Amino acid sequence: MINLVVFASGSGSNAENIVNYFRTHKEIRVKAFYCNNPHAFVIERAKRLKVPLRVFDSKDLASVTINKFLYEDGIDYIILAGFLKLIPKSLIHAFPNKIINLHPALLPLYGGRGMYGSKVHEAVIANHEKKSGITIHLVNEHYDDGKILFRAETYLEPNETPESLAEKVHALEHKYFPLVIEQFIKGG
Repeated sequence: MINLVVFASGSGSNAENIVNYFRTHKEIRVKAFYCNNPHAFVIERAKRLKVPLRVFDSKDLASVTINKFLYEDGIDYIILAGFLKLIPKSLIHAFPNKIINLHPALLPLYGGRGMYGSKVHEAVIANHEKKSGITIHLVNEHYDDGKILFRAETYLEPNETPESLAEKVHALEHKYFPLVIEQFIKGG
């Protein structure tokens, strides 16, 4: 069995979607959620879904503590779903090409430090872009800079708001993120 951990900092709707997608999978399962925000709603989702949860702080992420947790949990792949911290080099080296991130824009546009959630959608609209979407990519030492695995697009309407764009992007996330994770792990 291939074990995934989902790192999340917020609501966790993508984390829940991934759990549901892999719940009956014969080869892949979500083993745990890891969260760096003790007030995040993903904690409630973990309880409801009966998914083991580890809550940690920034110093744990920067130390060997996280690597120890991952080893203890038998993790094979790390999935970032709304995780807002930069992944340290030590973790990237421990999991080469095994950390996958979801970004709510068409990278390389609107990526990097501070570009997450509604900030991304606001920037896309402010710059009068015709389209936005999602990018699923491998993680390296820089925010939103790893090898792109998949992109999906949606077009903006003339009266688009950050909230309406977020809904469109969220639909793409839920539709494609688990599929791309599965295809990447299975080598497709």
